[in-house]
Amino acid sequence: MAIEKVRAYFRALGMDGRINEYAESSATVELAAHAAGCEPCRIAKTLSFLVDGAAVLVVAAGDARIANAKFKEALHAKATMIPADQVEDLVGHAVGGVCPFAVNEGVRVFLDESLRRFDTVFPAAGSSNSSIELSIPELERASRAEGWVDVCKGWE
Repeated sequence: MAIEKVRAYFRALGMDGRINEYAESSATVELAAHAAGCEPCRIAKTLSFLVDGAAVLVVAAGDARIANAKFKEALHAKATMIPADQVEDLVGHAVGGVCPFAVNEGVRVFLDESLRRFDTVFPAAGSSNSSIELSIPELERASRAEGWVDVCKGWE
């Protein structure tokens, strides 16, 4: 199970005790915000794209939406979502629990600027009923992101 991979990943960082598992689903921004007891904008949703045939993850604020032109400018490719039935094979986590932790080798991770306005955010932790609260510096380190991108709109 992907949450066990994520738990082991955070155990190596000394942070596995911070993963929250909920009795209810946290598979959407709204459900995750309710489960975590935070505003939907503080959910760090992980979006899965295909770029040149490879998986690319963009972690963005819950109230942000991909801006196609900005995505193309930043990543030099059209924003093409990975079909839901291929996400787990390509990324290592199923839809509803996709996160930037313990992903398959070769998966590229970027953090969107929409997250920088928060002290802490709540990304998923590998299942459709989990999350972990992380500071932005912790998210940077734990996600092993290649860097920050500005590919979203609607949150400004």
